[in-house]
Amino acid sequence: MSNSLVIDRLLAKTRRTDLPAFKPGDTVRVHVRIKEGDKERLQAFEGVVIAKSKGAQPSFTVRKMSFGQGVERIFPLNSKVIDKIDVLRSAHVRRAKLYYLRALRGKAARLREVETARG
Repeated sequence: MSNSLVIDRLLAKTRRTDLPAFKPGDTVRVHVRIKEGDKERLQAFEGVVIAKSKGAQPSFTVRKMSFGQGVERIFPLNSKVIDKIDVLRSAHVRRAKLYYLRALRGKAARLREVETARG
């Protein structure tokens, strides 16, 4: 058996199927499990998906503004620390990577919302 088949089988065991479909331009709320000492709690991170990578171990980048400062966080898609993902809004974008939003502030950083059937 070749190495890639073994790796694919191992990754298939950890693949998450309970997460919703989303794409760059969507505004999402990621509920993350935070461990503090012996306690565990959920913390929400809400922002715009600016990048989504594919491959054996996919990840996505979420950007938000916090007190006038841009904050980005990269989440592995199949991670156990992600409790759930809520898709709040979808926007029409013409790029796969929205890195240009890093240079925009305020109203210039708005994306055109698109109606989607969620439910």
